[in-house]
Amino acid sequence: MSAVIQTESGPVSKPRKTSSQPLHAAQIADALLKLRTLQDLCGLGKTSLYAKEKAGELELIRIGKRCTRVRASEAQRFLQALGKEVAA
Repeated sequence: MSAVIQTESGPVSKPRKTSSQPLHAAQIADALLKLRTLQDLCGLGKTSLYAKEKAGELELIRIGKRCTRVRASEAQRFLQALGKEVAA
């Protein structure tokens, strides 16, 4: 979510934080990736990822009330399926 900052020249959107997790972590099959990392990899938003989970297309791991992760092997499978979906 981007915040809006008021400057002298008018409102300016604050850039969105990038993932603090390196993207190459997705290459380690058992790594638990943050949703932000998956968002950076696939270009979908958090709401879309939760909708994909609800539809059974993505398996997310709930670690706590505000902590959700996805296994890197699941992220790779999801990205391949997403690529096939876009190509069709």
